[in-house]
Amino acid sequence: MIVKSYEIKKNKNLLKKNNFYLLYGENFGLKKDIKNFITTELKRDNSELEFLSLYESEIINNEENFYNYIYSGSLFSSAKVITIHECSDKIIEKIENIHSKYPENVYLVFFSEILEKKSKLRTFFEKNKDAICIPCYLDNERDLETIAQLELKKNNISISREIINLLIEKANSDRNNLRNEIDKIKAYSLDKKTLSIDEVKLLINFSGDYKSDILVNECLCGNIIQYKKIISELYLSTINQILLLRVLSNKIHRLLKIKQQENESNNLDSLINNSKPVIFWKEKPMVKKQLTIWNLDELKKIIYNINNTELLCKKNPQISKAIFFSFFLKICIKANNYS
Repeated sequence: MIVKSYEIKKNKNLLKKNNFYLLYGENFGLKKDIKNFITTELKRDNSELEFLSLYESEIINNEENFYNYIYSGSLFSSAKVITIHECSDKIIEKIENIHSKYPENVYLVFFSEILEKKSKLRTFFEKNKDAICIPCYLDNERDLETIAQLELKKNNISISREIINLLIEKANSDRNNLRNEIDKIKAYSLDKKTLSIDEVKLLINFSGDYKSDILVNECLCGNIIQYKKIISELYLSTINQILLLRVLSNKIHRLLKIKQQENESNNLDSLINNSKPVIFWKEKPMVKKQLTIWNLDELKKIIYNINNTELLCKKNPQISKAIFFSFFLKICIKANNYS
């Protein structure tokens, strides 16, 4: 059956009556929000939930494993939530096979991109009364404004209407993009709760076409030539060293989070794909390279050195730019040696 995205939160009984969910459309952030809501509600009745994340290609390549995941019991949990990403009509036969003989304590959440009306997958979920189909269309400006204000208010950060409009423009109608930009603001505003438009512009995009995360990525990958190219353009411009150190810190914490999970899973690609906040697909190869270059201890050392470098920059404003570039260069050279 078709359920609108806002209806699922208003009618929680739908969750108790259904085990099959299809979330499709361009708005990844909305899909993620709905999935989080579903799992939160399920936890109320199932304190011990087991979570599993798969891709359609994995199921097609190993159908037997997929059925085992569904029908095998668990010693440590009372229910399972299995999320399947990048779904298309290729998986419809598997869904039809399990639909009529499905265990009550297993919940399947299917993620898909845009599905045409003639899609077999979409038709199956729309026509079945015990399956939920939720189209996730792009957010409008009012939705994004509400999300931005709530997120910023929650963190006691004050910004102008002009800045909110700038964030909405950068979000490209997807709340996930908006939250990624707000995460940058939260990382930067650790010791200040009011930001100017110039600070936010620097945070989102500095020195023309270069984004702060591009500089950080090139540095952590040890790409010295690319790094020096960016630095040569930045050196004569006005940059906020503290801002860039916070961006680097945010990035290292994300790498640390994935690295700490690596011992529990040998599949680095899966850890990257399931990382939250979501890593943009163009950035994934660089993140994978960074995780192979840096170990846990080295990443922790960088965090420690970031704090020291920030303190040095604040104490020595006349030479803060030199301190900053020296610190970044050392990281880049070390990464180059490790790679």
